[in-house]
Amino acid sequence: MILRSDAFDDLPTATGAMRVHWFRPVADGRYPGLVLYSEIYQVTAPIRRLAAFLAGHGYVVAVPEVYHEFEAPGTVLAYDPAGTDRGNALKITKPVAAFDADAVQVLGALAAHPACCGRLGTIGVCLGGHLAYRAALDPRVMAAAFFYPTDIHSGTLGAGRADDSLARIAELRAETLFVFGRQDPHVPFAGREAIRRRLEAVGASYAWHEVNAQHAFLRDEGPRYDPALFVAATGWALALFDRVLR
Repeated sequence: MILRSDAFDDLPTATGAMRVHWFRPVADGRYPGLVLYSEIYQVTAPIRRLAAFLAGHGYVVAVPEVYHEFEAPGTVLAYDPAGTDRGNALKITKPVAAFDADAVQVLGALAAHPACCGRLGTIGVCLGGHLAYRAALDPRVMAAAFFYPTDIHSGTLGAGRADDSLARIAELRAETLFVFGRQDPHVPFAGREAIRRRLEAVGASYAWHEVNAQHAFLRDEGPRYDPALFVAATGWALALFDRVLR
């Protein structure tokens, strides 16, 4: 399916304009909507390719710049030590309440997009997996996929490093998918087990996959990329979205 991916909007927020990048099929029609949350590096080339991939399967995809309060619109952090340090520092500088307020804004904009049918999902990788999870606490979200989400198990997202994400799992109404790499040092076995125990305790509707892979195995740049697992893992997400959102 041909894609159109040259559009963005600067949405107003209490902490300044938030740039949201749009990816959608060219074909006329109304499609389910996905909010794609990026890694700590913002809207990099791999994230844009992932957004185009999802749009190519018949979704309107919104990709917000998660650090808009701190970086100029369009800023992309490099996959290098300086970019990593900056992204990790901002992750614990921005208040969790600001991440949540941004989610309300981008979900509202997605639902109102003329090409969106109003059925919404979220998806994210790394930091974005956690942000997609928090956005999925919004009752408008019907399905959500989280790839190696960081900090849910440890409660260390945001200013003060004391988020309430694990405790709020009982609020999930969306059907969810969790995918982790077993060799990921950012979400070790004990952390994965803490999340899964909580999901079971509250009777959440979820699917769970652990694969033999490192952190960031979906990112199609760098030595940790696993293209075979990319095909499998995105297939699990697309199956969820196709079943629930269509």
